Amino acid sequence: MDIIFKTKKFQKECNKKKLLVRIHGKRRADLIERRLDDFRAATSLFEMKFLPGTRCHELKGNRSGEFSVDLDHPYRLIFRPVNDPLPKKPDGGFDWEGITSIEIIGIKDTHE
Repeated sequence: MDIIFKTKKFQKECNKKKLLVRIHGKRRADLIERRLDDFRAATSLFEMKFLPGTRCHELKGNRSGEFSVDLDHPYRLIFRPVNDPLPKKPDGGFDWEGITSIEIIGIKDTHE
């Protein structure tokens, strides 16, 4: 999959191991790197549903249109599809097999 980041600063944070560890700690930094590698290796978002430990899912409420994958509880890697046009199913939901490009938005506790 193609990956872009919300900001250049966040892109630098996610792609520099020392900075990632300093900001998030070693455990979470390792998980962030693993998830980014998983995204890069996948051909579509659909493949992420089946990877152990990711729990890839759509978010609801004020985060509708966004997705997350698990890091260390309660933190999640938040992203959104950026295909143009967005692949949709006839019922209006996202077509996960058609999502091949994402924007990483942030690392958050979505339960706050």
